[in-house]
Amino acid sequence: MAQVSVFVESCLALGHPRQMNNPALNRIAALPIWKGEIEASPLGGGRTNLNFTVQDNTGKYVVRLGEDIPAHHVMRFNELAASRAAHAAGLSPEVVFADEGITVIRHIESKTLGEADVAKTEYLGPIVELMRRCHIELPQHLRGPALVFWVFHVIRDYAATLAAHASPHMPMVHDYLKIAQKLEAAIGPIELVFGHNDLMAANILDDGTRLWLIDWDYAGFNSPLFDLGGLASNNSLSPTQEEEMLGLYYGAPPDAALLQRYHAMKCASLMREVMWSMVSEVISDLDIDYGAYTAENIGRFAHAYRAYQQR
Repeated sequence: MAQVSVFVESCLALGHPRQMNNPALNRIAALPIWKGEIEASPLGGGRTNLNFTVQDNTGKYVVRLGEDIPAHHVMRFNELAASRAAHAAGLSPEVVFADEGITVIRHIESKTLGEADVAKTEYLGPIVELMRRCHIELPQHLRGPALVFWVFHVIRDYAATLAAHASPHMPMVHDYLKIAQKLEAAIGPIELVFGHNDLMAANILDDGTRLWLIDWDYAGFNSPLFDLGGLASNNSLSPTQEEEMLGLYYGAPPDAALLQRYHAMKCASLMREVMWSMVSEVISDLDIDYGAYTAENIGRFAHAYRAYQQR
């Protein structure tokens, strides 16, 4: 087992490391890939896993620890296959090691984008191109079984999970299911691509030369409208920016029919985010205020759905 030094905020303030007896860190230290002593630091941001950066004599890596979460349709075999395919397609850093519940990825020195960055002209075009490459090029490198991420199935399954846990949100969930049925009908037949399905700004990195797409927990075959709607709703794009995004993706300004289908999917993506948080309230043991996140997204969905109804 490699010797591990772990830095936490209090230790950094004092200017010295300390050893920590922690199961996750013990597992990291026991991995056979390290050369020499390692230094591990907690890396924030994970909502379905624990993340650390690890430095050894050969370089710096990101270590992700997480088990399957069937209630969220997160299966680690699928995440690993998508991560490897994304690297082969030139979209994502290299996976250097994987075992059950743990993945080690080469660290990229980069800036993590924020919501305000995504809306900037200099970023929106390259992000849309990165998305398009994910949709078209990544599946050429995908090996083994793959999942489908159909948002309306996820919504129905979330509703069943919430009912099984007697969630206090069930009155709202019943209303959501009726709305979801209408949205699914409005979208109609779809083009099938391989989606990232979690286009938060924090999943896009800028190394100063190019962009990288990371975190493939929810990857799977889907409509491109889901990633487009998720990118817009997760990063507060304006209506003008949304039309610009659609024009960049499809190579022509969107017509009325495409806009109607797009906005229906955008509403569905926001509904799924609300219900993701509702389910997390009852199944997750991570130290995250899911109740506040649920409330925030209820408001975002309501605003988007009102706008959709008025179109």
